[in-house]
Amino acid sequence: MSFDNAYESLIDQEDAHWAFGTGFTESLAGVDRAVPATADRADLFAYCLMLGDDALVLSQRLAEWCSRAPELEEDVALANIALDLLGQARLLLTRAGEVEGRGRDEDALAYLRDEREFRNVHLAEIECGPLAGGDFATTMARLLVFSSWKIAQYQRLRAFVDPVVAAIADKGLKELAYHRDHAAQWVVRLGDGTDESHARMVAGVRRVWPYVDELFTADPVEQRLDVDPAAFRSEVDDVLAAVFAAAGLERPDPVPAARVNGRAGRAGVHTEAMGYLLAEMQHLHRSLPGAKW
Repeated sequence: MSFDNAYESLIDQEDAHWAFGTGFTESLAGVDRAVPATADRADLFAYCLMLGDDALVLSQRLAEWCSRAPELEEDVALANIALDLLGQARLLLTRAGEVEGRGRDEDALAYLRDEREFRNVHLAEIECGPLAGGDFATTMARLLVFSSWKIAQYQRLRAFVDPVVAAIADKGLKELAYHRDHAAQWVVRLGDGTDESHARMVAGVRRVWPYVDELFTADPVEQRLDVDPAAFRSEVDDVLAAVFAAAGLERPDPVPAARVNGRAGRAGVHTEAMGYLLAEMQHLHRSLPGAKW
């Protein structure tokens, strides 16, 4: 395949899918797909859903900027970042289906689950895009926080008990490093720019900050798998502090978003925005069950 035509990489596939990520087959070539005997299947399945849903839902949110970004180059950049995350989601949801053993593939897990079955963090789902009257600065603030958190998480997952998840994390780190760099450049550019851009960047950071605490609150599944995110909070805080200092921004007061009986996205309890996001994302697949293209 020459890849001279961008569409070749999408249509030259042996099987049909509703959506395409990048490097789906090659990234796991040679990896042992047997479920480790030392891993609890239910916990591993749930954790793969958590990781996959984080990537899938933020990919959907970033796709909302297509044709609406402040400049053409940013349209392309955000589309590529969304595709990177979609590729990670495909791998992780496929692995979740393998571990579950009920025959559900990536499409079934992405498009045929209801809201309470999704396990993504709230940060990925909140509305801050152009369709909701959101602001580009807020999107960059979210991407900076999300990618910084994911890099620290994936670095540790390279030694995870499941070799498939470990391989996905190793591949994803290269992509996430670009995501973080891209977001950091925009945060500094806007924060250290005009009075207007600075005010918007301040508002963007304040918009996403209530959802940061959830990123480092361990779910029981994470505790049992020994992947407690609290272990790398200081590392992420240091990265964000460095970017904020360069951008002339202050860290907001920590006022976590409200939860329902202490539960949030990892427990399937989502914000009001999640239902609307899923309605848009799942509509076509549910309207034409079994269709391929």
